[in-house]
Amino acid sequence: MSNNLAAGIATSTTFELPGYTVERTLGLSWGLIVRSVGLARGLTGSVRSLRAGEVQEFTQVVDQARHTALERLIEHAKQLGGNAVLGVRFDSSDLGNGLAEIVAYGTAATVRHD
Repeated sequence: MSNNLAAGIATSTTFELPGYTVERTLGLSWGLIVRSVGLARGLTGSVRSLRAGEVQEFTQVVDQARHTALERLIEHAKQLGGNAVLGVRFDSSDLGNGLAEIVAYGTAATVRHD
């Protein structure tokens, strides 16, 4: 759980926030990014993928994409009038041609401190 109401939003993978009451749910909120690994990281990562173990070039790209998707999820929830996102989840799909779609989604809600 990220309890950051001072910055205007709280996020949680659950559908409740300890110490807060959910006043209203506002519906589905999401943040989406389609990301390419890029030529330099793709070549380096492809060579490293021939060995066993983590391929840091790809890990860095996916991690940054998840952060961007989460930021966009939060912005969408704010546009809907929310100050929280409940049930946050991530999903990804391979679009081919070195492209990956990363989506963060959840339920936008308004909450108040108990």
